[in-house]
This record gives sequence, C-alpha cells and structure tokens, in this order.
Amino acid sequence: MAELAQEIGFMQRALALSQQALPACRPNPPVGCVLVKEGKIVSEGFTQPPGLHHAEAMALANYDLPLNEVTAYVTLEPCSFVGRTPSCAHTLVAKGIKRVVVAVLDPDPRNSGKGIDVLKQAGIEVSIGLCEQEVFNFISPYLLKNK
Repeated sequence: MAELAQEIGFMQRALALSQQALPACRPNPPVGCVLVKEGKIVSEGFTQPPGLHHAEAMALANYDLPLNEVTAYVTLEPCSFVGRTPSCAHTLVAKGIKRVVVAVLDPDPRNSGKGIDVLKQAGIEVSIGLCEQEVFNFISPYLLKNK
C-alpha cells in the first residue's frame, strides 16, 4: 500500500483530471481516475461525453496489462448500473483490479453504495474518503442535484 502522502497525490491527480471532463461530460458528473502500479501512475481517465467512456473505463482502455497489482483512485464511487455505458464497478471486477480508492460516495439512488458493494463482494479492497472534502467541494453541484 502506498504512503498516505503519495495516495493523496494520486487522488489529487484524479481530481485534476475530473476538471478536464467539463463541460463535455454533462449531464454526467465530472469524474477522474488514475491507475497506479508499484507507486507509479500507469493510466488516467476522465468522464467523456454522454454515451462514451466514464473515467474508470477510459483509464482501463488506456492500459492493457494485468490489473492484479493495480490500484484505481477514483473521485466518485464507480457506477453499479448499466445506462448508456456498462457498469464501471462490474468492469473493474471483471478486469481483476486489486484495490479501489474512492473519494466520495455517489448519492444517486441508482448507485448510492451499490458500486462499493459490488467491489467488496468480489473481494476487492476498497477505501473510501481520501481527499473527500476537496473532491466534494468540486463535485458538489452534481451531488447536491441528486440529493
């Protein structure tokens, strides 16, 4: 497991990526994701326009090696439902990710903890709350819309 300062740096990078998603990602939330292996970022992604890749899917599409030693740092809980795109939580499970670090839980009732449950039930290590306030401050207009 990475040191806390290093983990914060990875989540801050994911937050910076999420800001690149705007305005094209709307009405979807602006989410960022970095994939980390052995303390180094190996892939990145952010939410694309509706119907295209979510942040996690973009990061996974840019990395074609095994994920059994990879941690994903994601600003918002991975989605657990199929809409215009496949479920990010189920995709992370299918790809064999080792660990997922989430800044903020998704209050959308279609998700709201279900993405975390999918990951945990598959035996994936999940951490929640890293840089939570900083990420919430950025993404809160979307989150509050769904409360």
